[in-house]
Amino acid sequence: MKTLPAIVAFALTLMLALPAHAACFADYKARRDNPLELHYGVAEISGPCTKANAQGQLRGRLARDGWRLLNVLQVFDESGLNSRRGSAGAFFLRY
Repeated sequence: MKTLPAIVAFALTLMLALPAHAACFADYKARRDNPLELHYGVAEISGPCTKANAQGQLRGRLARDGWRLLNVLQVFDESGLNSRRGSAGAFFLRY
């Protein structure tokens, strides 16, 4: 019976040692030609929370609607969402 508490303690230690995956978001600028349109947006990013990963994901997402990614400004967690909501407007979490 002494092994059950040891097993539970070991399992809890493993669970606490696993990294927590926080949500990741990126703000970006994109353009579309003929006629020229520009937009600023915020998107949720899966996987590593890096600019390089965000660029790779956003290029494909935006291209489906004829947009071209100009640049990723920043990657950030949920704490940065509310301050960007108004600026992103219709492009807040659209892509």
